[in-house]
Amino acid sequence: MRLTPLAAAVALAASVVLALPLGTANAATTRHEAETSPAVCTGSIDRDWSGFSGTGFCNGTNATGAYAQFTVNAAAAGTATLAVRFANGTTSARAANLIVNGTTVQPVSFEGTGAWSTWVTKTVTAAVNAGSNTIRLSPTSSAGLANIDYLDFTSEGTPPPTGDTLYVAPNGRDGATGTLADPTTLTSAISRIAQGGTIFLRGGNYPFSQTVTIAQGNNGASGALKKLYAQPGETPVLNFSAQAEDPANRGLAVNGNYWHVRGIVVERAGDNGIFVGGSNNIFERTITRFNRDTGLQLSRMLSTTPKDQWPANNLVLSAESHDNADSDGEDADGFAAKLTSGPGNVFRYAVAHNNIDDGWDLYTKTDTGPIGAVTIEDSLAYENGTLSNGGQAGNGDRNGYKLGGEDIGVNHIIRRNIAYDNGKHGFTYNRNLGSMTVSDNVSIDNTERNFNFDGGSSVFRNNTSCRSGSGSTDRTLGNVDGSNQFWSGTNGSRCSSYAGALRWSYASDGRLVVTFG
Repeated sequence: MRLTPLAAAVALAASVVLALPLGTANAATTRHEAETSPAVCTGSIDRDWSGFSGTGFCNGTNATGAYAQFTVNAAAAGTATLAVRFANGTTSARAANLIVNGTTVQPVSFEGTGAWSTWVTKTVTAAVNAGSNTIRLSPTSSAGLANIDYLDFTSEGTPPPTGDTLYVAPNGRDGATGTLADPTTLTSAISRIAQGGTIFLRGGNYPFSQTVTIAQGNNGASGALKKLYAQPGETPVLNFSAQAEDPANRGLAVNGNYWHVRGIVVERAGDNGIFVGGSNNIFERTITRFNRDTGLQLSRMLSTTPKDQWPANNLVLSAESHDNADSDGEDADGFAAKLTSGPGNVFRYAVAHNNIDDGWDLYTKTDTGPIGAVTIEDSLAYENGTLSNGGQAGNGDRNGYKLGGEDIGVNHIIRRNIAYDNGKHGFTYNRNLGSMTVSDNVSIDNTERNFNFDGGSSVFRNNTSCRSGSGSTDRTLGNVDGSNQFWSGTNGSRCSSYAGALRWSYASDGRLVVTFG
């Protein structure tokens, strides 16, 4: 059919192939205007602000779940570059989820641009399939989206290879082969690694402004975990200091299943350092520090995630989390499995210290119901409520181990742990009315009570309490026998072992070693 001049112009606006600089001949970049089908705008196509491309722009509905969507075509499966041109005339960033083929990949923040006629470009990467793909930007608050002008979509004509071993370095390239001599980027390696394969991160600083996401569906398998390891003898630091404090701005989000993350540092994220929405993962010898919410947290990925898909059977092993602090001082814990986590999650040989709120938080809420039972064993919580630099916040709970919430019973297992010098209680039931197993724990010099259990039917065996800052007597309602030594204002015979300064380290096999004196 012969097109009229106007129809021909509209057809060209829908999909414009751009000229590429030398050295990118194997890549194809296509511009997709937000105002032209098959793009979808849940709002209006406007033309009232100058500087836009094409014949208009998408002014989306100001509501959570509204969206701008593009349909793009990739020559081959692999990592694509998505460059979104937008304007945001407000002073506050507008947050959205990037959803590729129906799966939420990562949050994207559209910062204020100073005026609605000032257009800038936000660039992110995502894994795409060969052939047709949908790219959706869906706002996560009632503020809605920024105004969206167009999407430039760039995919490699020949995708970089997948493999059993890929190397990542701070100077890596998306299209690199992933060898030691030609390292790739972390986001590219995550999309390419085979089941049972290993990504090695070279040492150094990795600056990120957007969440690094292991997407739902990017799974290893039982006996063939996908591994994300520090290169032996080196320390990779994922640094998210460019993020603003915002719930959408997590650091590393692990929403896939059967991954093993080992030896990396995640710091200064705008929310959680490591967020875990997937199951059957291992987090070993990680350090989460200076993040603006809980260092490492297990919770559901989305508000629509069904309960049978809440994160379950994850192991946090020989991990450290410290100096995490939010601006209001009441949310940033060392570790948390709270609100919406499934059964079978275990913390072992973990250390939480100098976090603004609690060392551990297992909080539950009435509107979401009980979380799955958690095991915390052979771990240490100390000086929570006070940062390493001496900073404090009046809103923080400041407990070592906070084990519940809102009169909901969950039968956690808490054994062989130490709570030392925390700003409130060492171990507290926090209105968990279940029957927890609390055994072989030591609680020393905490500001209020070393053990604070005012309800429930927990079983206490062989616990030791030494001194309390306020002199308060421990409270332990439940099944308590003579194997325990709880604080009642005088030292017991066991307390002589817990005098002097606390020191801790990890043995070569990952076991936690704690000494006093």
